[in-house]
Amino acid sequence: MEPNLPDVVLWSIPAFVLLTVVEMVSARIHPDEDAAGYETKDAVTSVTMGLGSLVFDLLWKVPIVAIYTAVYELTPLRVPVLWWTILLMLLAQDFFYYWSHRGHHVIRLLWACHVVHHSSRKFNLTTALRQPWTSLTVWPFYVPLIACGVHPAALAFCSSANLVYQFWVHTERIDKLPRPFEYVLNTPSHHRVHHASQGGYLDRNFGGILILWDRLFGSFAAETERPVYGLTKNIATYNPLRVATHEYAAIARDVRAADSWGERAGRVFRGPGWQPASTAASTTASGAASTTASGAASTTASGAASTTASGAASTTASGAASTTASGAASTAVPVRESTG
Repeated sequence: MEPNLPDVVLWSIPAFVLLTVVEMVSARIHPDEDAAGYETKDAVTSVTMGLGSLVFDLLWKVPIVAIYTAVYELTPLRVPVLWWTILLMLLAQDFFYYWSHRGHHVIRLLWACHVVHHSSRKFNLTTALRQPWTSLTVWPFYVPLIACGVHPAALAFCSSANLVYQFWVHTERIDKLPRPFEYVLNTPSHHRVHHASQGGYLDRNFGGILILWDRLFGSFAAETERPVYGLTKNIATYNPLRVATHEYAAIARDVRAADSWGERAGRVFRGPGWQPASTAASTTASGAASTTASGAASTTASGAASTTASGAASTTASGAASTTASGAASTAVPVRESTG
């Protein structure tokens, strides 16, 4: 029998709207010059991406539910839906969410889905709504839960609860919380690090509700400097369709230009910044040659300048001496005009 659990996201929509308005008013009344703040086009794009994700998620739900139902029917295990088992299921779902989230950062095909959420250079509550339209890549990470007897409806409830929790951590208006909360939970401070594009902050703090997973698996980073939000190579568009698909288009271009099947596989299944060894070596050699050429040119120019300056000084001194001597001779002996 299917458990009767509430639609957490639907019930939370009024709170989403209210908190976003409060944040906007707060940013207007008490502006922070260092904060990324709000931009109308960016906020509209984020909201549009969120609304679009609701539509596309309904489409992806059909095959996903079919797969989950098949696995659930095949397994002999059953987890009853009780108040204390729901807490355990939330904990288990958050664990698998961590690995799903981490996987969507380190495998480029999965990153093409998740990059949408990181594509804004702002960080506010509307950023939480910037959701992908191609979330079909998420479901495999939760198959173990279904195989252990968790009902698909219970998993959907836990996933929705996790998503709702993460809404409030997308803000710059809340500073660090007391230490016990910062140690255990995903907080605005931890999630600001996750959305930053600085090198030391990249691919850090993947936890949904708990930050303990990051501390346990070595992906935690504390907020020590002001984050710079967005991508390492930002996209210059507010077009929702391009925001949703730009990385897939980039993958297609790279696969088309690849020289081997190994490179094609790497462009799809390795990390977002992966380059084949030949390209990386070529880039390194090019950079080294450029540096050498630049240094040689600098040395040559420096030497030429030195020689020129030395020559100029020598000529000037010689000319001055010659003029002085000539002047002295002219004074002593009258010069004979040349007759040609």
